[in-house]
Amino acid sequence: MSHTDGIAERGARSLPGWMALLVFIGVAGWAAVGFVAPLVLGHGNPNGALLFLVPPLLFALKGFVVLEPNKATVLNFFGNYAGTLREPGFFYVNPFNHKHPISLRAHNLNTPTLKVNDRAGNPIEVAAVIVWRVYDTARAVFDVEDYRAYVTMQSESAVRKVASARWYDGDEHGADSLRSDLEAVARLLVESIQSHCALAGLEILEARISHLAYAPEIAGAMLRRQQAVAVVAARTQIVEGAVGMVRLAIERLETDGVVKLADDDKVKLVTNLMTVLVGDNEAQPVLSVEHS
Repeated sequence: MSHTDGIAERGARSLPGWMALLVFIGVAGWAAVGFVAPLVLGHGNPNGALLFLVPPLLFALKGFVVLEPNKATVLNFFGNYAGTLREPGFFYVNPFNHKHPISLRAHNLNTPTLKVNDRAGNPIEVAAVIVWRVYDTARAVFDVEDYRAYVTMQSESAVRKVASARWYDGDEHGADSLRSDLEAVARLLVESIQSHCALAGLEILEARISHLAYAPEIAGAMLRRQQAVAVVAARTQIVEGAVGMVRLAIERLETDGVVKLADDDKVKLVTNLMTVLVGDNEAQPVLSVEHS
């Protein structure tokens, strides 16, 4: 994982929450007993000075932190980074720290459908699904304004960059295709997004194309083109097969001595066989009948 200059994450100082809670309960209980006991027992006057402990005790409650699995809290002490709590559990930190909760779980991002020109200049529509998570909480909080908006913008930029560098159906050899080279496209998306999101302390776990189509203005023309290419490929295969069958038929007729064909007869036979094998319509045999 690449790192850029900036604030790097480090652990925060903390106390076990249960220990701090026992101390808090002890102090609060002592203050309560010292103030209430004279009223209950009727001996002496309540110690009014104990009331001054109420605001500090209430303020001390701010130091308790409860973390769930894959959750973190970034601590900021009067403008200075004071560390990050990442482990799940119950903790007590300096109550003067400002706590910024952040999720370490994987997030899904669906980019909007973007209109991009592929490498051949054809307008296409493309969208992607990005799976990402925060791996450096300090960078995510302090190095960018909004890390969620940041990964969204970088993902859209990467989708445009990757889509414009490749052909929809590939070049003349079928290489660099957006439609068929899905693994290569996914790998390029991850690399492109990660190269920019390392600044924000984000890790791209997965990226894949979720929508890919020609733009509506050329979709009809490109469909007809694909159909024409498919027809030509099918016809080529049919003709190659028909030529082989005709060659085999003539060789077998002459080798087995079924009939001896002159050159004109071979031309007629080839014409008839090719018509039958290559033609779209069912062939109708025509018999020549001589009348005496």
